[in-house]
Amino acid sequence: MSNITIGLLSFPALLFLIFLWVPIGLAMFLAGLVGLTIVSGDTTLAFARLKSETFTTFLSYSLSIIPMFLLMGAFTALGGMSQALFKAAESFLGHRKGGVVMAAVGACAGSGAICGSSLATAATMNRVALTELRRYGYSGGFSTATLVGKGTLGILIPSSIVLVIYAILTEQNIAKFFLAAFIPDLLAHHVGA
Repeated sequence: MSNITIGLLSFPALLFLIFLWVPIGLAMFLAGLVGLTIVSGDTTLAFARLKSETFTTFLSYSLSIIPMFLLMGAFTALGGMSQALFKAAESFLGHRKGGVVMAAVGACAGSGAICGSSLATAATMNRVALTELRRYGYSGGFSTATLVGKGTLGILIPSSIVLVIYAILTEQNIAKFFLAAFIPDLLAHHVGA
């Protein structure tokens, strides 16, 4: 069996493990370990590779930023900061026509800047702002569409995880990427509000 065939067979094996509710990280580990063991003929190379790859991955300063963003997002959600962001934005904009929706958009922008993840922003703000929007009489479809649309725009807000990864992949300055994202972010939030 060729190495390419083994590699191609590892993908269905990975999907099968995930289908059996094996955690994704463990399923990827097992598929890679078994595949490398079959290709090399023994487990020594696979475990030596595991040790060196783990060390070099955690040695990279740029990639160490990502767990910090996720940790900051978790602290924000658990500490109630997302709800405080919404209440602050509501106090500034709530008295205007459509102000509660504008407050939700502003809270999405603030939450996206803090946690750096569009998915986390959308999920958190749906939990916080959806009940408020319904309480003020906005339809469920409109409220959900607004929050999901603006939550996913958090990818543009500086301190975005995607911007960090893209800067690392293209070997560019992360600070310049953050600076370049301000104008599209302002345009997207201004036009969509």
